[in-house]
Amino acid sequence: MEHDAELDAIGLLCPLPVLKARKRLASLESGQILQVLADDPAAVVDVPHFCAEAGHHLIAQDDAGGVQRYLIQKA
Repeated sequence: MEHDAELDAIGLLCPLPVLKARKRLASLESGQILQVLADDPAAVVDVPHFCAEAGHHLIAQDDAGGVQRYLIQKA
């Protein structure tokens, strides 16, 4: 799926992937999509929770070879 921006959070541990995603989303327009790449096991819980709390739409999440990919549409 197409995305407007990408955040490489590989190697970062909780809570940094979510904090950096929040900062990156702040610079996007409503409706734009951010792709986040992470390998922190806690991100599987943290990213969906962050999206639900902040009102963003988690379009997709998958895991390929230990790297998680999240597509977040800004509210």
